[in-house]
Amino acid sequence: MATAVYPGSFDPVTFGHLDIIRRASHSFEHIIVGVLHNSAKSPLFSVEERVKMLKEETKTLSNVDIESFSGLSVNFAREHGAAVILRGLRAITDFEYELQMAQTNRVLAYDVDTVFLTTSLEYAYLSSTTVKEVAGFGGDIDKFVPPLVAEAIHQKMQRRKGVINH
Repeated sequence: MATAVYPGSFDPVTFGHLDIIRRASHSFEHIIVGVLHNSAKSPLFSVEERVKMLKEETKTLSNVDIESFSGLSVNFAREHGAAVILRGLRAITDFEYELQMAQTNRVLAYDVDTVFLTTSLEYAYLSSTTVKEVAGFGGDIDKFVPPLVAEAIHQKMQRRKGVINH
């Protein structure tokens, strides 16, 4: 078995992300979840907050580590001796984008493969963007994210609306 990296923004981490991480932890010796710091985006949570939430939600998985990174996923994989980049697929629309990225990564790093895991059907509709949108309109996100994450999202949304002065 090999080391695999699972890169993403995880803003916020959802049950779909956790599903992929848990299932992959049974197939790979070591999983490194790479939380992307992308200075071009304005995330809801800082990299440090996302790392902290992921560490809490994966603490029972002894072969899973959480780290932040910036730059290319293939470079992150190589830095950690990973032969595999994990990607989750929800729908055919994901596949088109992910296939293009996998092929690009293969050109950049011929020794790093991409492995796709299809999301469990119960999470096939779920995205971080959807979670933020529902939360922004005051909707119930308890079926989308763990309680710790839901609470953090609600606090962020309240601060953004000026309800809580920080």
